[in-house]
Amino acid sequence: MEALAAIADPTRRRIVEMLAERDRTAGEIVSEFRVSAPAISQHLKVLREAGWVTVRVDGQHRVQSLNPKAIAEVEGWLARTKQFWSNRLDALERALEADRGKHHKPKKSS
Repeated sequence: MEALAAIADPTRRRIVEMLAERDRTAGEIVSEFRVSAPAISQHLKVLREAGWVTVRVDGQHRVQSLNPKAIAEVEGWLARTKQFWSNRLDALERALEADRGKHHKPKKSS
């Protein structure tokens, strides 16, 4: 999943968090980091290619926005993965209870 790979980098995760607060220009994003503008530009490029960020032109500024489709894609993947593990853990619980029942004989009442 390209969306998850893109946010594996902490700088890109922080950019996503910033854009979740509000839209920003690249200059505003650069001002929050101690790395060069070209480095932030490369991070933004990765995020755009992975679908996390969209850009719109507003006068002389290019405004970066978080793309809700990327979040929905990750949420869907997490839900499917969570369901897989829930089903597996439920099956394990049933197997353990069945095994416990085989080894635990009820006491005879007198």
